[in-house]
Amino acid sequence: MSTRFGFVSTFPPTQCGLATFTASLRQALVLPDASEGHVVRLVETPESRPGAEVVAQLVMGDRASLHRGVAHLNACDVAIVQHEYGVYGGRDGEEILPLLDGLQIPCIVVLHTVLVEPTPHQREVLEAVVAKADAVVTMTMAARDRLASGYHVDLRKVSIIAHGAPEMSPTTSAGIPMFRNGQSTILTWGLLGPGKGIEWGIDAMAELRDLRPMPRYVIAGQTHPKVLQREGEAYRTGLQNQVRRLGLSSSVTFDGHYRDATALAHLVRSADIVLLPYDSVDQVTSGVLIEAVAAGKPVVATRFPHATELLATGAGIVVAHRDPTAIAVALRTLITSGDLAGQMSHIAAASAPQLLWPAVAEQYRDLASQLITASVAA
Repeated sequence: MSTRFGFVSTFPPTQCGLATFTASLRQALVLPDASEGHVVRLVETPESRPGAEVVAQLVMGDRASLHRGVAHLNACDVAIVQHEYGVYGGRDGEEILPLLDGLQIPCIVVLHTVLVEPTPHQREVLEAVVAKADAVVTMTMAARDRLASGYHVDLRKVSIIAHGAPEMSPTTSAGIPMFRNGQSTILTWGLLGPGKGIEWGIDAMAELRDLRPMPRYVIAGQTHPKVLQREGEAYRTGLQNQVRRLGLSSSVTFDGHYRDATALAHLVRSADIVLLPYDSVDQVTSGVLIEAVAAGKPVVATRFPHATELLATGAGIVVAHRDPTAIAVALRTLITSGDLAGQMSHIAAASAPQLLWPAVAEQYRDLASQLITASVAA
């Protein structure tokens, strides 16, 4: 029997991790002749609909668009609603609450952020979101633990389903680090903006000058659209000035091109080490981290919760935040010890199957089926 999935989220052509996540989940869930996927796209201002899969757009502060979106969702069998700060209107995104109130079908809410120290109103909104949902998904144990310790919620509703990663074809699959000509390539990718910690990675490169050949650091990704709108290219320009000041122009490369999934897979394959020098100590979900591990790449990451949890198997090294020396030591260790890097790569590759989108989608499909069956029985 065909299942009609409804999705509430930002969605391409919007450029953000939430939009990419939902597009990938939808693609993995919607099988030919077996299911449908209808998207209610979250937007700040009215826009033209980008494709047939987008059946409605929920505009911040627009009650009429809310009612239209809810009507489309109620024509589905189950709704998968993404929750992230800044994508819903109202104080602390409280416009999600009337959306959930209007749903007459089972609802899965996916939590992308669980704050350690929310304001009282942020806590109130998230607790209400969980209360109104039929099921809640966190992507890490760390996020579930935060719900348990910091919020009054029914943990029986909570399932842990990992963030998905794209499948790589045999021509783009990873394997052990290549170190092709003796020069290793370190890669950081994703939308650029303050908080990414790229400055610490650049400072770390300055501490690796003695290596021969010196490694290459590739910083790939466009500036986040909201950062671009608010601050222009100030962050990228500051990083480029830092590179020139440290005399690293021949070793640090900025690549601001947009890449589709295939081109990104080739870029990731070209790397020997993935570096995630993020500033956040709260980040419980990182799509880039999942993709790096699924690609079989050794990772050096700051000690944010998702990295601490996922890399505990030995797939990478976690270091202190804002500590370029610690980053440099970790990078040096991997560059000069091919055996260790290879071991990490094999550990990462072993965990890849359960992180790929088809496996992740199957868990969402099972959860949705349980809710639909329970709803019919009621």
